[in-house]
Amino acid sequence: MYPPELVKPMREDLTAVGFEELHTVEAVDTAIAKEGTTLVVVNSVCGCAAANARPGARMSLDNDKKPDNLVTVFAGVDREATNKARGYMIPFPPSSPSMALFKDGQLVHMLERHHIEGRPAEMIAENLKDAYNENC
Repeated sequence: MYPPELVKPMREDLTAVGFEELHTVEAVDTAIAKEGTTLVVVNSVCGCAAANARPGARMSLDNDKKPDNLVTVFAGVDREATNKARGYMIPFPPSSPSMALFKDGQLVHMLERHHIEGRPAEMIAENLKDAYNENC
């Protein structure tokens, strides 16, 4: 478990632009079950989350079409919620950071760590925007 003061600014990177933090299994189930589209960001303390994933997720919201719901779980902090979210992302193996777009509870787009690590935030944002334009 990471100290709250360490992860606070990492959480705020996403909550400041409208992401809702999910801390429980029940909150994850409720979020995924919502009608419409839901972007789930599995947040992390790693460098690629800071340099690529969180900025890419934020930039992706500068688009005409965007998800109806924005949620996040924090790997290594909210373990049960993160594991539950990852369960919805099967057949993709657990990775963090990662991002998944759901439409009416069904996984329609996935970005695993290997799609994020080493790629500029702008490329991640464009990938997500393409998914929004197709599914939102």
